[in-house]
Amino acid sequence: MSRNSIGGGLRSWRSKLINPVLDKEFRLRMRTPRSMWSLFFYLFVIGGLAFAFIYVTTVLSNRGSSVFDPGQSRMMFYFISAVQLGLIAFMAPGLTAGVISGEREKQTLSLLLTTQQSSATIVLSKLASSLSFMLLLVTATMPVYSVVFLYGGISPRQMAIVFLFYVFLMVTLGSLGMLFSTLFKRTMVSVIVTYGTTLFIFGGTGFIYLLVEQIMQELNRGSATYNPSSYGWVGHIAAWNPIAALLSIFDTGITKQVFHLNTGQKRLDLWKEFIMIYSVISVAAIALSIRYIRPVYKRSKRNK
Repeated sequence: MSRNSIGGGLRSWRSKLINPVLDKEFRLRMRTPRSMWSLFFYLFVIGGLAFAFIYVTTVLSNRGSSVFDPGQSRMMFYFISAVQLGLIAFMAPGLTAGVISGEREKQTLSLLLTTQQSSATIVLSKLASSLSFMLLLVTATMPVYSVVFLYGGISPRQMAIVFLFYVFLMVTLGSLGMLFSTLFKRTMVSVIVTYGTTLFIFGGTGFIYLLVEQIMQELNRGSATYNPSSYGWVGHIAAWNPIAALLSIFDTGITKQVFHLNTGQKRLDLWKEFIMIYSVISVAAIALSIRYIRPVYKRSKRNK
């Protein structure tokens, strides 16, 4: 097979997988120095905190000993995963909160909508290009996690679930950012609403769970037949919180503790319920983004 035929075949497959909108977004995002510096600082923060953890656990906790305790590798994995979760929560909404409203402010959205690309193609391509950069950042941290594998304590299955959880969370936050970017004309408003929603998902749901849990404890404490499992439904509130979901991946006992399960009782893991809830929300957000990206649909509805 000649080299020209191989090149033509690759270009054909590339044209099928990457539409013009996605191709343009990839080129615009990756050709700027900002992408390189974002990747550099992301790895710098993750790597710096990992080495700071090793320093604290070896020098300070072991009273001057320079030997790293292998038993602490699990704690290091938890620490890096928590930092990674925080960085995803900080960066993912910002990558998608202005993709549609930014086009509208630059007055290029109308031009984009006049192309042969469908609304679904535009929205999904914008979302995929934004999240692909975030996926690149998370994948680039794999060498940092290799330090944990040097000492053991973490199974590859557990690490794979954590990374898939990150990808799902990116899609969830990205789809919400895409929705607000479609609904609001100003990027600043879209960014504020997106970060406010993210703050509620991370902090608000956790606060509501703790508040309701405390109230139910006080209400049932004086009862002669006090049984914490009677208000185990409170755990469904915790299933909305990504921090609680991540902790349930680390330790399956978190699910039993949150739902006040007795010995022998089983139920769906907290992180699996989290994925079910936010899968519905993500699909709804993407569907609404596709529905409202073209203002002509609103006009046709009013004219009926």
